[in-house]
Amino acid sequence: MDIALDLGTANARLRINDSENAIDQPSVIAYNKDNNEILAVGEEAYAMLGKTSAKINVVFPLEGGVIAESGLVEELVNIFMAEVCTSRVVMPRVVACIPGEITEVEKRAIVGAISSFGVRRVLLIETAKAAAFGSGRDIMTPHGTMIVDMGAGTIDIAVMSLGGMSVSKTIKTAGNAMDEEIIKYVRRKHGLIIGKAMARSCKEAIASVCDPDENASFRLKGRDSLRGLPRAMVINAVDISEAISDISNTILNAVVDVLEDTPPELLGDIQMDGIMLTGGLAQLSGMKQLLENETGITVHIARDPADCVVAGCFKATRFIEEAESQRANLNPLMTVY
Repeated sequence: MDIALDLGTANARLRINDSENAIDQPSVIAYNKDNNEILAVGEEAYAMLGKTSAKINVVFPLEGGVIAESGLVEELVNIFMAEVCTSRVVMPRVVACIPGEITEVEKRAIVGAISSFGVRRVLLIETAKAAAFGSGRDIMTPHGTMIVDMGAGTIDIAVMSLGGMSVSKTIKTAGNAMDEEIIKYVRRKHGLIIGKAMARSCKEAIASVCDPDENASFRLKGRDSLRGLPRAMVINAVDISEAISDISNTILNAVVDVLEDTPPELLGDIQMDGIMLTGGLAQLSGMKQLLENETGITVHIARDPADCVVAGCFKATRFIEEAESQRANLNPLMTVY
C-alpha cells in the first residue's frame, strides 16, 4: 500500500488512490494540559479554536511547513494514518512532501513523525515538485517549468527541468502571516481584537491583493480593545488589501528574484508555458493579476490548487521502486528512509 502525505501547516491531506483524498483535515490538535490527553484532531479540534477552557490547549503543531512540536505531530500523523490503514498486516510506503529550503534536522523530524506509525518506507519530495506533478506539468523532460506553490506556512517557488530544481526559493510569509497582519491591522486602526479563525474567514471572503472591490465588506466580531466588551463592525476589502500589502509585495519580489536567477534557455520555456500557481493561497483574489502585471508572463491557476501537492505526491509513488533500487538517475524522489 502506498500513501501520499501532504503534512501542511494548515491542512493535512492523505491520498491512497488517484481520484480523491482519503483525509483532508486541518492540522490542528486539542489536548488536556494537565495530563496531555488528546481530545480532538482535525475539524473537531479546529472548531474548538479560541473557545476552550484554561486547561485545554488547541494548537497547530507545524509552523512554516516544518515541525514545531514533534510529539503532537506524531499523534496527529498516527491518528490520520490509522483511519486510512485499517489493517496493520501490510506496512505502507509513504511519499511525503517537504519545503524546498529545509535543514537535515527538520527533514529527519518529519521522517521520524511518519515512521512512528510503523511504515515500510518514507520517501520525500520537494513541495514544488509535487505541486508540478499534481498540476499536470511534466518536469522530467529538458523543458523549463515554473511553479509557485502558495500555502499557509510557506511559499515555494521553483524552476524545474529534468526532474530537478534549477532555481528555487522558499519564503515563510504566506497565508498565516496574512491572517496575523489582518489581526494587527484591525486592532491598530479600529480598536477591535479578533481571533485567527475570524481573520482567516475575512481573508477568504473579501481579501484581494490587486484592485480590491470597494463594495465588498465583511462583518467582524471580537472584543473592544479599550472597553473589553463584545463589539462587531463591518470592514471593507480596501482595508484588508492595505493590511496584507506588505506580504503580497514580499511574494511578488520572491517570484521576480527567481526569474532573475533563471537561465535564459529556461526563461524561454516559462515565457511560452506561463507560471503555474498551486496551493490554497493561489485562489486569493487578484494574485494571478498581480503576478501577470509585474512579470509580463501569463499566470495559470491549477485545477483544485489546494490538492495539487498531495495529488503530485501520489503520482510520484510510481518512482518508489526506482528510488529504492537506485536504478534511475532522474528521480524526483529524494531520500529513502
